[in-house]
Amino acid sequence: MNEEEATKFVVNEWMNVEDFNQLVLRFLINMGVITIIIVGIYYRKTKRKDYVFTYFMISMTTFLICFALKKLDIDVGMGLGLFAIFGIIRYRTDTVRIKEMSYLFLSIGLSVINALSGRQVSIAEVIFINAVIITVVVLLEFWWMAKAESMKTIIYEKIENIKPENHEALKADLEQRTGLKILRFQIGRINYLQDTAQVKIFYKEDEQNEYYPGGD
Repeated sequence: MNEEEATKFVVNEWMNVEDFNQLVLRFLINMGVITIIIVGIYYRKTKRKDYVFTYFMISMTTFLICFALKKLDIDVGMGLGLFAIFGIIRYRTDTVRIKEMSYLFLSIGLSVINALSGRQVSIAEVIFINAVIITVVVLLEFWWMAKAESMKTIIYEKIENIKPENHEALKADLEQRTGLKILRFQIGRINYLQDTAQVKIFYKEDEQNEYYPGGD
């Protein structure tokens, strides 16, 4: 082995340049897409910082683990098992809402796709997949969800206001208590022993800050 071959052998043992370039490029793509989704979409809509750190850390960790393991001879079952382990993460100190769990699943799924897509999947195809996901999230958050109604169930104790002739007073009282601009409401189960009733209120989240400038 001459000096040139020895130097090449040492370099290959220390770092596979092609694989390292793939790692850096895919990592930058993954973190860029996650930043757009979590900061540009999720945080812009919810203004919640408590999950942003978690989404970034889980996304980065999932990507690096998957990229490191994809060179190993693992079957599809183990790959799905690895995905499931991250997918069932729950926080015992707090109840995670469906929307936050959806963004968590999205962060994990994108990281797995960006890390495990092999040489058969070109960088252009990876970028296209990420762009499609970003587009769908933007359409759902800023277009479809803007037209969708949110709902809360409230236990209401002013039982006299559930009468049909007092519905305007009931709506005004509910808006005053909740700080929400209510589109409509439904009266559910009535408990005459405790003088309470279940009231479902329907509202649009995007209209709330405009209606109540001081609200969240």
